[in-house]
Amino acid sequence: MSASPASNPKSPDISEKNKKYDRQLRLWGDHGQAALESASVCLINATATGTETLKSLVLAGLGSFTIVDGKIATAEDIGNNFFLPSDCAGESRGRSACRLLLELNPDVRGQHVEQPLERLLDTEPDRLQAFSVVVATELTDSCLSRLSEVLWSHNVPLLVARSYGLVGSIRLQVREHLVVESHPDPDSVVADLRLLQPFPALAAFCDSQQLEAMDRAAHGHTPFLVLLYKALQRWRDEHDGAPPSGYREKKQFKETLQQFRLRTADGVPELEENFDEAERAVNTLLTPPSVPEAVRTLFASQQCNSLTAKSDDFWVLVKALHEYVENEGEGLLPVRGPIPDMFSDSDRYIQLQNIYREEARRGADQVQRRVHLLLESLGRPSDVITEEQVRHFCRNTHALRVFEGTAVQQELRHLRLPANEMAAHLQNPESEMVIYAMLRAAERFRSEYSTAPGAEDDQVETDVIKLKACLSRLLSDWGCQNTIKDDYVQEFCRYGGSELHTVAALIGGCAAHEVIKLVTGQYAPIDNTFIYNGISSSSAVFRL
Repeated sequence: MSASPASNPKSPDISEKNKKYDRQLRLWGDHGQAALESASVCLINATATGTETLKSLVLAGLGSFTIVDGKIATAEDIGNNFFLPSDCAGESRGRSACRLLLELNPDVRGQHVEQPLERLLDTEPDRLQAFSVVVATELTDSCLSRLSEVLWSHNVPLLVARSYGLVGSIRLQVREHLVVESHPDPDSVVADLRLLQPFPALAAFCDSQQLEAMDRAAHGHTPFLVLLYKALQRWRDEHDGAPPSGYREKKQFKETLQQFRLRTADGVPELEENFDEAERAVNTLLTPPSVPEAVRTLFASQQCNSLTAKSDDFWVLVKALHEYVENEGEGLLPVRGPIPDMFSDSDRYIQLQNIYREEARRGADQVQRRVHLLLESLGRPSDVITEEQVRHFCRNTHALRVFEGTAVQQELRHLRLPANEMAAHLQNPESEMVIYAMLRAAERFRSEYSTAPGAEDDQVETDVIKLKACLSRLLSDWGCQNTIKDDYVQEFCRYGGSELHTVAALIGGCAAHEVIKLVTGQYAPIDNTFIYNGISSSSAVFRL
């Protein structure tokens, strides 16, 4: 799970770091940056795509990286890789790339291992389990399958990045990825204000606000939460305690709300912005609070209900949260704490902020007590999960996500996607699934002929026939009767297995984003295959 948010000490070093990483800190915060700085990434092969991936990670402040590459730099490598200097031909490709990458950020540590991955898998496969993420490029299907098996057994995420002419792909393999901060679209997140089930401190504050005794200035600056609370009281008195539900009743409720608006001597409603805010919030804030379905799924999972001493802290927190919901929470998650901006005087807005902040603290304390009891029952120290971790978790309970992936090794053996679904994709010649099929066929070609289709100019026409045969066998293995236009086959032979730097930079940047998501435990990663088509400037994600 992600690291807990750290405090922000006032020191010159931290100040300089904040200046250096200012923009990214706005995205994933100090705790996300701390997780990135403690991460270690292994790159298999210093190709253009691989070094572009590391470039984005090094600039962002990655803790350390290791390049595993047994190849010697060639003129072709130098031509498309900005991290291979022109005078490095005949030298170790991994060493040359490592040296230039380290020049980008003195805070990052890097090393290279001058041996092919196959030898590492033969002699030291367990060495790979020390990495946070492994990024693989330029691997044959057989070698990739072995790597996938080793990393899957050690639960180490694997990201396979490929640039091929004008197209590319990213495949993410992760057994289980736990996300506390998924950062859902703000427009899809309803503020957690509990107006339909107000907690005691909120009810007491709202009850203390006497609208009829206020002057015009105070009335017009009363927080809209108070206005909705007052209108709800009147509505419930007139409807046997039931809140408004459905479009018709909420429309009628808005009329009840307007009864509290000040009027001129002629009976004309005053222009009060806080009432306009309250009316706009009726449809969202008067929806009964509930536990999101995704979180209920976590509560019902085996990982939550069968804790062991080796369970991830995330699952201990989920179990404690479940117990809280069933007891102190009375069916609801802890109050998150933040409140939206609103038209109000500063004093009452700050009072409301403190009320919600205190209620959030109280809920987190109750969850923490349950965390301590669970840890003790598992024979683990009660302070292994800190108070700050619990508070951070409780602020994000509405956005908890768990991603369960599939192994690349299984995909290479037998495609998980049903044949009829694959056939439906391939019927559309513009579908990115066609690109996926062509990439797989090109890899099969390389496995059979030890070279990329079209790598030699005088063999292009022959390779077109061979690649069509590889593609035909691949589709047959998938149970598909589809055919793919010859234009694609000819285009892939025209690529000759080359990496174009522009495509490598794009795929590398996207791959780096996925690595950051994995190591910070923030944002939703791809699930699980990303295909980029530079011919049509389009992309798609498939679960394979």
